Amino acid sequence: MGRPYIIAEMGVNFYDTARALGIAPLEAAKLYIDRAAEAGIDCAKFQSYKAGTIVSKNSPAYWDTSKEPTKTQYELFLKHDHFGEAEYGELCRYAHSKGMDFTSTPFDYASADYLERMVDFYKISSSDLSNLPFIRHIGKKGKAVYLSTGAAYLSEVDEAVRALKEAGCRDIVLLHCVLSYPTAPEDANLRVIRTLKRNFPDVRIGYSDHVAPDERMTILTAAYMLGAEVIEKHFTLDKTLPGNDHYHAGDPEDFKRAAANFERLGKALGKGEKTVLACEAVPRREARRSLALTRRMKAGEVIKEGDLTAKRPGTGIPPQFMEIVIGRAVKRDLEEDTVLTWDMV
Repeated sequence: MGRPYIIAEMGVNFYDTARALGIAPLEAAKLYIDRAAEAGIDCAKFQSYKAGTIVSKNSPAYWDTSKEPTKTQYELFLKHDHFGEAEYGELCRYAHSKGMDFTSTPFDYASADYLERMVDFYKISSSDLSNLPFIRHIGKKGKAVYLSTGAAYLSEVDEAVRALKEAGCRDIVLLHCVLSYPTAPEDANLRVIRTLKRNFPDVRIGYSDHVAPDERMTILTAAYMLGAEVIEKHFTLDKTLPGNDHYHAGDPEDFKRAAANFERLGKALGKGEKTVLACEAVPRREARRSLALTRRMKAGEVIKEGDLTAKRPGTGIPPQFMEIVIGRAVKRDLEEDTVLTWDMV
C-alpha cells in the first residue's frame, strides 16, 4: 500500500490568521497554501458557503463552546463567508502553481456550480450526506466526489453512494469521519475504515480526522494502517489561535510527521507476497539446518538413524530427506559433525 493522498482542510481558519497577522484574508489563505506545499501536502481544501444559505439564524452551536464561544451557527458562518467565485478562483490558480490540487466544499448549489471550473474533485461534507438532491446535483458534474460519512448509519452511506452512482459519478471516495469537534481519541472508531472497505469494495476509502494531534500523529498513522487511502485533516498555522477549527487542527510540522510515518510504514508494509527476500538469502543458507553425523564413520558403513542429527548451516542435505539418507553407505571416511552433502552418500 502506497502513501495516502493527504488533504489539508484549510476551511476558513485563515481568517483568524489574517486577523492575528494584520494581513488580508486572501493573503493569509495563500500563506496557508505555501506552508502546506512546503509540508508535502497533496491538496489544499477550503469551504464555500454563505451564512444565509447554509443555516437558519437560530441554529445552535454543536461544537465545544469553551474553544469556540460563538453561540449560533449563523453567527459563526457569518464571520467566514466573505469569499466567492473570484477569491476561490485565485486560490485555485495559486494552489496549482505550487504543485498542489485544489478543492473547496460547496454548501449550496451556487457554490457547487462555480466551483466546477476550479476543483480537481468535489468534497461533500458529512452534514450533507443525507441531502440527496444536492448529492445528485454534484454527482452529475463528471468529477470525482469525496464524501465524508460522519454522524451517519451505514444505510445512509449506502443511499448516498447509490445517489452518486445513479447520477453518473464513477469515482467515489468515502471518508470515515466522526462529526464531533474535537473528537476524543476513544471516539475515533477507526475500525469503521475496514467496515467501509468491506461494504463498499468498489470505491476508495479514507479518513477525515477531528482528533487533536499528538506528537506522534498516532490517529492518522493508525488510520493509514487500517487501509485509509486518503487522509484529510484540518490545517492551521497556529494551533493556539482561538475560535473555529484551530484547536483540533494540525500545523505544518504535524503534517510532516504524519507524512514521514506514512512513508516509512508504506515501505515496511511491503507488497504482501510471501517469498524469500534478497536480504534473507545468506541468513536462509546459514541459519537453516542440514543432516550431520553424530559419530565418525568409515567408507562403506551404512548410515543408521542414530548416526544423524540436524545442525546449521543449511548448505548440506536438508533434514526433510533423512529417510532417504538412512540405509545408504558413506563413500569415504567422514569425521563426526560432518555436514553431509549428496556426493558423500
